[in-house]
Amino acid sequence: MNQATATPTAPATDLVALKLKQQATWSSGDYAVVGTTLQIVGETLCEAMDLQAGQRLLDVAAGNGNATLAAARRGCEVVSTDYVGALLRRGQARAEAEGLQVQFREADAEDLPFADGAFDAVVSTFGVMFTPNQERAAAELARVCRPGGSIGLANWTPTGFIGELFKVVGRYLPPPAGVTPPSQWGTEHRLHDLFEGRVASFEAQRRHYVFRYRSPEQWLDSFRTYYGPIHKAFAALDGDGQAALARDLIALAARFNRASGTMAVPSEYLEAVIRIR
Repeated sequence: MNQATATPTAPATDLVALKLKQQATWSSGDYAVVGTTLQIVGETLCEAMDLQAGQRLLDVAAGNGNATLAAARRGCEVVSTDYVGALLRRGQARAEAEGLQVQFREADAEDLPFADGAFDAVVSTFGVMFTPNQERAAAELARVCRPGGSIGLANWTPTGFIGELFKVVGRYLPPPAGVTPPSQWGTEHRLHDLFEGRVASFEAQRRHYVFRYRSPEQWLDSFRTYYGPIHKAFAALDGDGQAALARDLIALAARFNRASGTMAVPSEYLEAVIRIR
């Protein structure tokens, strides 16, 4: 008599453990060195949202505060949050240097310590996309945004330079099974899925941030030293693995490079403005 053979089920990913690992990753290196170069993205996003002075705005996974500063410069009442306290302190130093009034607070993007509808606008630039539980994070963004308010996002796309960078790293250090890639936040269809039932209007366009360095080698040295995910990737490999990863990343930068004798690499990201019901 034949008996049906049960298909083995893959163990569920421990999202709590993964979050702790990610927090350690973003605490390594010094993301603020890389993050400061991305300031124009926060400025562009705030303009796309048409922010008004006096609006209460929350920056989620703010890093060292690019969108935070952009919103504060436009007269918004800004609360800047991240789960890496060292990055918030870097953002606070930047705000103080400009004489901007900003409240900084450590917070988990998947469990925001704010009341429902507490903010007129919520933003995140290359931050919330890295949360392990994407559905929960999206629900939290929508929960703390008042009806009629807006959520502004800037997320790397899967096929842009940074999206391809994570694919290269994934060949050496495979991501956890069952976890949706962060770059899916950089697609319209994934955002529609994440915010389904909460959207009054949705506007998105693809933009490019250009990484400008003296050479691909200088870019890699900077990312290897300061950008947490790349810093950790190299630390996890032996000497041969590090050399191979370095070659592949230099080749990736060369493939995207539009300059001659220096490095100017456009990296595509999706800028989205979502009006909440």
